[in-house]
Amino acid sequence: MAYDQNNSGFQRQMYKGNWKCAKCGGEITELPFNPDPARLNQLQCRKCHQERQGMSRNR
Repeated sequence: MAYDQNNSGFQRQMYKGNWKCAKCGGEITELPFNPDPARLNQLQCRKCHQERQGMSRNR
């Protein structure tokens, strides 16, 4: 388990695997959730996910 980004002490289980980012094609080796096999084509790396989150906040 890993600590969350805010270091509040909350432990979150991390899932290890070999996935590819749907946006940039980068390697993803760890996720904070167990991905749905039917939606693997929608996975995004941390950087692409954060960029997407930032764009949705600026609407």
